[in-house]
Amino acid sequence: MIELTDAQAELLQTDPSAPPRVLNPRTRETFVLLRVEEYEKIAIGEEAYDWTDEDLDAWNADLARRGEWAEHEEQEPS
Repeated sequence: MIELTDAQAELLQTDPSAPPRVLNPRTRETFVLLRVEEYEKIAIGEEAYDWTDEDLDAWNADLARRGEWAEHEEQEPS
């Protein structure tokens, strides 16, 4: 497990509604940092988690805010 520095932990508080993206400087790969609860919802499968209208609205708003809406217009969250 990697422990965040105080500065990194503080940055997480700036926009807790959007998962932060983390860059591996060696490979230039980008990762998304999720809370364990969020990851477990995804890991157990979509059928085990009932998406409410509010969940879908928040998911779509996050995509739109990041400029990724066009790529996912026909998809539902997984």
